[in-house]
Amino acid sequence: MLMLDADILWPLWSDAADVTFDDPGVAPEAAIVKAVEEPVLLGYYPEVPDGRAMLVLAGGGYTALMVGREGVQVARWLTGLGYTAYVLVHRFPDTANGPSASLDDAREALRLIRGQGHDAVGVVGLSSGGHLAACLAAEYPTEWTSRSEAARPDLFVIGYAPISTNAKGRTIVADKPPLPQVEKQAMYDRLQPDAQLLPSPPPAFIVYAGNDPVVPVENARRLHAAWQAAGGDAELHVFADAPHGFALDTPGLPVSVWPLLCAAWLRQVGFLD
Repeated sequence: MLMLDADILWPLWSDAADVTFDDPGVAPEAAIVKAVEEPVLLGYYPEVPDGRAMLVLAGGGYTALMVGREGVQVARWLTGLGYTAYVLVHRFPDTANGPSASLDDAREALRLIRGQGHDAVGVVGLSSGGHLAACLAAEYPTEWTSRSEAARPDLFVIGYAPISTNAKGRTIVADKPPLPQVEKQAMYDRLQPDAQLLPSPPPAFIVYAGNDPVVPVENARRLHAAWQAAGGDAELHVFADAPHGFALDTPGLPVSVWPLLCAAWLRQVGFLD
């Protein structure tokens, strides 16, 4: 059986994946990754593929990956819509990998997916995965050495992501201390997608909680305004009362309808039949 019940497994930079789970015995839908030595892309196939694909980027604050709730569960939602879904288990910005590791892995994953001949490729990113997704629409830092050349995705779905309020000089919390690790703070300082968007970004669906205690909703406003200023179309949904990390499993709360709203939007922009 492949990792997390995936249909296919692609190591990105070596011959084999090297991933450490917080609890190897839990179901794939609840899995948490606590360390990544060698990143891997996990593919999930729909019963009736429509030719399009989605890259799924889970959150975890760049120190872990909620690869079950924000990866596998999201992939299964997407395959139910007819997409081929790919979940990325990427490295973290730390002493071993430097600040560019997560973005380099995402760019290489996108390149691999593009090579499969899909009609179009979108990206779904939640929490820190949403920040990473938005970075795929932004300029790659000129002083970094890119390990992969990949065209940006054709569409974005971004949820409760720390777009730029962790960056030095752009925080909204007074006297906010730098984040550990040093490389993580350096990454957030250098990768501020709302300030670095390339012109004419693809369509984006953005969803946040207005009272998120972890990721201030100002991130949503900054990203939405930047998307429009760059000449792109972006739909923004802010739910007044929802927990951080609402993902797909908040039954009974208004925010639980966001996947339905997103699917309607995907049809409207021609990314879902």
